[in-house]
Amino acid sequence: MNLCEVHEKLGTNEQCLEYIEKMRWPDGVVRCPICGGDKAVKVERKAASKNARTWFYMCQEPTCHQQFSPTAGTLFHDSHLPLIKWFQAIALVLNAKKGISAMQLKRDLGVSYKTSWYLYHRIREIMAEGDIPKLGGIVEIDETYVGGKLKGAGSGWRRTHPDGKQVVVGIKQRGGELRLFHVPDAKIETLAKYLKDHVSEDVELIMTDELRAYPKALELARHDDMKHRTVNHSLGIYSYGIVTTNGIESAFSLFKRGIVGQYHWISAKHLWRYLNESSYRFSRRKVDAFGETVRRLCGFPPLTFASLTSEDKEPF
Repeated sequence: MNLCEVHEKLGTNEQCLEYIEKMRWPDGVVRCPICGGDKAVKVERKAASKNARTWFYMCQEPTCHQQFSPTAGTLFHDSHLPLIKWFQAIALVLNAKKGISAMQLKRDLGVSYKTSWYLYHRIREIMAEGDIPKLGGIVEIDETYVGGKLKGAGSGWRRTHPDGKQVVVGIKQRGGELRLFHVPDAKIETLAKYLKDHVSEDVELIMTDELRAYPKALELARHDDMKHRTVNHSLGIYSYGIVTTNGIESAFSLFKRGIVGQYHWISAKHLWRYLNESSYRFSRRKVDAFGETVRRLCGFPPLTFASLTSEDKEPF
């Protein structure tokens, strides 16, 4: 869904609430977010109220009687931002191939930078794939480094990542999904863990570069070495027949262009969120993911600003 369609179909708060309700309860059965009961009635507000919404649901369970709206208990909960702004932000994020900066989102939505940054991270929160099927078919695996000091044309040395080089492992099913992970290193044990967790035992072929850690990592992950194919970049070879890692390298390149051209720099603490966003958007590049994204936002609990700005880093 693009911005024009968002404005046409979801231009009012009432339309937005109805859409959230449809995505949250697709079977039409409204459930209380507190007790989980399905006995809820819609109550119209007859008198003027500080709450701009003209109706709410009332749980009819004898021990509950909770009042709630379709946004209760979701990432939309307790947001002072109009729902239309949320939907416009979702459309902008999903349709930006290389991502969009919080500063650009601020300009496009007409909100403060703090609001756009918080909004964007709440959208990113739902882009983690969670418990999903392993990748199969022909799978390409590679590692790359984000940040550190890079030489910029005419500008001497510049730092694209304030925390120095960070290691990223990418796994891509040819013609299918992409997964990017922020990892502590590219050692054998680390690579083996991600191979075991995300590549199916029935994989057809596994493509890697000449990094010496891969054969041993494949062995630890219990993948058949006969299915391993290597392309030797050090010899200037980038493909022969179907053997190549160009697909995952293209995904890396797209992500890095987003850093340089959109975000300019990102912190190590939030790198995994940006990687999830890039994977999520790439894996859904051929479909309209707007409805799925709203449905996911309805399935996640509220995320506080304090938790995003705490000093805790992502555990590997």
